[in-house]
Amino acid sequence: MNLQMMGLLADGIKETLYMTLVSTLIAYVIGIPLGVVCFITDKNGICPSRVVHLGIGILINFVRSVPFLILLVAIIPLTRLIVGTTIGSTATIVPLVAAAAPYVARMVESSLKEVGTGVIEAAESMGSSRLQIIYKVLLPEAKPSLLVGGLISMATILGYSAMAGFVGGGGLGAIAINYGYYRYQTDIMFVTVVFLVLIVQFFQEAGIWLVNRIDKRGA
Repeated sequence: MNLQMMGLLADGIKETLYMTLVSTLIAYVIGIPLGVVCFITDKNGICPSRVVHLGIGILINFVRSVPFLILLVAIIPLTRLIVGTTIGSTATIVPLVAAAAPYVARMVESSLKEVGTGVIEAAESMGSSRLQIIYKVLLPEAKPSLLVGGLISMATILGYSAMAGFVGGGGLGAIAINYGYYRYQTDIMFVTVVFLVLIVQFFQEAGIWLVNRIDKRGA
């Protein structure tokens, strides 16, 4: 492997980290409110609304049911409208967020369901408003589970970013496809896979460490 290829791989790692981290952040900015609304509008929630719950649920399930590569192609006009291009790492963030936000919403909803009803009832009995229950009870109590969900979401987004290489996305996925697949350079394919695994492992270990520092329930 020559110096030029090593430089290309270094750029690929940077682009992969950029796409994954930015997409995860934006997906959570969108997904957390959606997940919270899904939870509180459930029939057993603090603000039940069948119409809202059903409407958001259908939207989330619809987007989640579309395979990522199809979604990637389907929203090309939206991607071009937002970033002005459909190729490269920045353009890939748009479909990554579109695919990940509904997934994150379900992860958030699942995390909130782990919060004990007794904690919510205690907050209600003390006169807490719905917003106070959400921001001071639900989200803080679900923080460890939300972090674990974030790790899973990040690994999923990383996998999506690699698939985006088929349609002009950047990062390690594009290198693996352009060199490992089209040019039959299996050594490049192997190296990119190793780097992808190492990135996932790093985030996993760092996330577990952070969860253990934050989660004091077992202390």
